[in-house]
Amino acid sequence: MRRLLAIVVMAMAAMISSSSAWEHWGGDAGGTRFSPLSQITPGNVTRLVEAWRFHTGDLIARPPALMRRSKFEATPLLVDGNLIFCTPFNEVVALNPATGRERWRTDPGISADFKPGNRWVCRGVTHWRDERAEANAACASRIVMGTNDARVIALDAKTGERCAGFGQHGEVRLDPGMPLDYAGEFQVTSPPVVARDTIVIGSAIADNRRVDAPRGIVRAFDARSGEPRWTWDPLVHDGIDAGHANVWAPMSVDAERGLVFLPTSSPSPDFYGGRRPGDNAHANSVVALKVETGEVAWAFQIVYHDVWDYDVPAQPTLARIDIGDGARDVVIQGTKTGFVFVLDRDTGKPVWPVEERPVPQSGAPGERLSPTQPFPTHVPPLFSQHLDLDKPFGVTFWDRNACAEQLKTGRYDGLFTPPSTQGTLLFPMTGGGVNWGGVAYDPVRQIMFANTSRAVHRVTLIPRAQAQNYKPPSGTDFGPQRGAPFAMTRTLVASPLGMPCNPPPWGAMVAVDLKAGKILWESKVGTTEDIAPFGIALKTGTPLLSGVLATAGGVIFTGAMDAYLRAFDAASGKELWQGRLPVPGVANPMTYAIDGEQYVVIGAGGHSESGTSIGDSVVAFRLAREGEAPSWWSRYVDRPGGRLRAGSVAGGALFVLLLIGIVQIRRARRMG
Repeated sequence: MRRLLAIVVMAMAAMISSSSAWEHWGGDAGGTRFSPLSQITPGNVTRLVEAWRFHTGDLIARPPALMRRSKFEATPLLVDGNLIFCTPFNEVVALNPATGRERWRTDPGISADFKPGNRWVCRGVTHWRDERAEANAACASRIVMGTNDARVIALDAKTGERCAGFGQHGEVRLDPGMPLDYAGEFQVTSPPVVARDTIVIGSAIADNRRVDAPRGIVRAFDARSGEPRWTWDPLVHDGIDAGHANVWAPMSVDAERGLVFLPTSSPSPDFYGGRRPGDNAHANSVVALKVETGEVAWAFQIVYHDVWDYDVPAQPTLARIDIGDGARDVVIQGTKTGFVFVLDRDTGKPVWPVEERPVPQSGAPGERLSPTQPFPTHVPPLFSQHLDLDKPFGVTFWDRNACAEQLKTGRYDGLFTPPSTQGTLLFPMTGGGVNWGGVAYDPVRQIMFANTSRAVHRVTLIPRAQAQNYKPPSGTDFGPQRGAPFAMTRTLVASPLGMPCNPPPWGAMVAVDLKAGKILWESKVGTTEDIAPFGIALKTGTPLLSGVLATAGGVIFTGAMDAYLRAFDAASGKELWQGRLPVPGVANPMTYAIDGEQYVVIGAGGHSESGTSIGDSVVAFRLAREGEAPSWWSRYVDRPGGRLRAGSVAGGALFVLLLIGIVQIRRARRMG
């Protein structure tokens, strides 16, 4: 029996070692974010402990002003025995995956005076192996990264040294093709992809500055030399005065088919389209290009003539689904609106019917809206897309009344209500729905898992005459939209306490049986502990920009806007475990195995755009070894409803007293 047990253990260890790689940003080239590792299960996940914690040093080395404009969204890769990731400032760091100790680091040397339009962010790097090179040759295995200051850099994956034969001194500078308002108007925030010896890279462009914004050109380079191969502009500019439709989110590739799949964004500017008539084809689309030539194989548009900033924000996920008459290769696309489109991978045609349905009209003067939008019919929306104006949220009558006032003064005719000078309520908000974290797909269970955000934005068009000297209120985004008759403002519809005005959940994970077209479960993700006054932890869910990690062990991992990594049961959606992080982990988790042990890792550096605390950590968890005990933080499993941490009981009491005081003051004023 002992010999049999030893054989089983050795076989499991060998299986873990053979499937331990995480060589792509999305786990594989198709972005399924699924790992075949199965050591961590619903039965033992509560035994997870922190294995190591690495600090990049940015909190000490970078000025506070820079850190306040940073977003740590990177997902590490495990390649050639190194755990490799990029910081928001494009430093590439390689760690020992078992200990978290630094092995090498490369700094691209971006000036601290540089001001990126989309803040400082690097979602990840890309790995490519040169099959023509000898195994031990320099840069036979290389890391490729796009930078905030619009360069493509190639590094030796083993040493971090620049690949001398790539471009000039290991880098290629991207040419935006036109004068910029400022250098940071054009940057790269997501990892490129590599297939058939070709690097394909998109760009991120500052939103809502001008009609004639930089074009969203996708560029391809020879993976060895950095020589340009092709370019592709998503927009047809005949009669259209616009730029953008760029690919800022991660892409995916099917090397066997020779296709790269692009999620394109909206044309410029986001909230007024009078200067760009028509559907604006290839914007807001999933586009398949031939990776070697840049020719369009097919395209499917998800939003026509976008004036809501409902661009395609997430990596197209390549999967295989048994749809009833046999298995089929598909592209799964999550969207900001909460729709899920499932497209044939060879043709781009919907696998199940998509209907054209009428949507609200009466846009701003000069606007020409599409009369219909595409609605999937088989896979249901990931959440209700209806905003009930008669149900404002608030923890007290004071902030609930404030929310009611905000909701009743906005224009709202349902999904796709056009922007207006009155102020239009957008639900879902421009952040989603699904955002850049994308979805995960379990190929064995054929289940999709997605994080969703559920909050309201108010978008207001400001007539040009009033926009000249307009000073937006604090906490309000302002876009001049030069060349359009309107500027714009955007703000989260929130109470005086900073909580969204629509009823929770404000963030939830959803599991979907795509074949059956059925939502299996929904689970709130996150509490108000690290965002509400006094650390009160109401189980409301938080907005969720990042994605999820699915594993063969039946456990789903994700972060949130509070400082915890969470584990959920893939079968039921039950929350099983929380691991405390130094600051929120607004990044996609990943997993790998070393020496027979499975690790789960997440970047925990916070997210300045969401108002979280900021840090510079990467944190790894594994199952407790003999003699180790999980910490109190990691053992805790949520109960239904809200809760108070031990350290916030006093704060909660003070909060209640404060509310009582506010009530008494209001009463006194009415009586006086």
